[in-house]
Amino acid sequence: MKLKSTFLALGAVLLAGYVQAQDGWNWPADPAQEAKARELNAAYTDYMKSDQFIEATKPLNWLLVNVPNLNESLYINGVNIYKGAADKTEDAAQKLVYQDSVMAIYDKREELFDNAPKWIENKAYFGYQFFKNDKERVGGVIEDFERAIELNGNINHQLVAAYFNLIYLNNAYNKAYTGEQVLAKYDMASELLNKSEAEGKDVTSSRSLLEQVLINMELINCDFIENTMGPKLAADPTNLEIADQIFKYSVQYKCFSSSSFLAALELKDSTNPTFATSQVRAMRYMAAGDFEKAQPVLEKALTLAETDKQKGEIQMELAKVHTQAGRKSAARTAARDAAALDPELNASAYSLIGDLYMSSFNDCRGGESRAKDYSIFIAAHAAYQRAGNSSGMSQARSRFPSKEELFTEGLQPGGSISTGCWVGETVTLATRD
Repeated sequence: MKLKSTFLALGAVLLAGYVQAQDGWNWPADPAQEAKARELNAAYTDYMKSDQFIEATKPLNWLLVNVPNLNESLYINGVNIYKGAADKTEDAAQKLVYQDSVMAIYDKREELFDNAPKWIENKAYFGYQFFKNDKERVGGVIEDFERAIELNGNINHQLVAAYFNLIYLNNAYNKAYTGEQVLAKYDMASELLNKSEAEGKDVTSSRSLLEQVLINMELINCDFIENTMGPKLAADPTNLEIADQIFKYSVQYKCFSSSSFLAALELKDSTNPTFATSQVRAMRYMAAGDFEKAQPVLEKALTLAETDKQKGEIQMELAKVHTQAGRKSAARTAARDAAALDPELNASAYSLIGDLYMSSFNDCRGGESRAKDYSIFIAAHAAYQRAGNSSGMSQARSRFPSKEELFTEGLQPGGSISTGCWVGETVTLATRD
């Protein structure tokens, strides 16, 4: 993930600038103590200006211990100094001491000045940098993030993925959450990004990072969607937010056969239909054999289609629906429309028409003329030929009338005859032999 580079850039913003002076200095009443405080205040400030952070910690520590309420600038500058010292030292134990000092400074600042909303987000950020891989302390950093959100209503959008990464790590280290709790925190994080986006911030990268963390958790699968998220929608069947989540994750993880996906799809398609939702919904009904239910949804999809290709797809599905319902003429019309709209559907459309003709023999047989009764197979052969369906052509030809049958009726190959019935085509007579 790209979290590290993102947060380094953000850190530069959080660390920018030192406080040179603050109102409300509380110098000690004792002259000697005041002189020492002034001396060490000047000393740590000089060290800080020259980036000698480790050296600055010594006079600063004396001030924090002996005159803790001297001025808030001690705590503002102290964060930068101890963070800078931690970055400079190579000793792991000493680095942790400096990092702990950063956190302690924030806590003491709150005790003395009670203004956590001003800096709690910064504390959370540094906690992430220092302790995200510390099994024992990661939970405390999460608390700081959530407190920042509670106090200010939002956090910098570049920190949202860091917050959720902590959720991921805490769950990996400590099994801290149920799947539903993780999703609830993800939803909260996503809503924070929505707020920032509404304020004009570009949250594209932040949202991508957030989603990547969720994927890395490997929490969501088809069983989770069906057994954990599905019941939530069943309990609140008009909740579009839950439906959107189920739909999104079902598509992402290819969980299309579940009942929860269908329930979410039905709600979305009924509330805010699109070509895609109506098409997929109809296909689900057809897969379940519910063609009557599929037809009005397909007809709606046809009105939402934006391209001839999309319209052709729907007409082809309508042809199948009509076929199942025994509406053969309507099925043929829809199939022809599909092929006209999208030439790539020509083969399937005219194969379907050929099948319709082949299956109509008993319906159309008059029993007076074998040549006329069997002409329906000649029409089927022509449809299969147009489809390029050699197997269908072979089957249809095997049902052509024989030369003897034509001769008996005073007919011969090459002549014309009307099939009659719903097929209503004029075909050129041919024989199977």
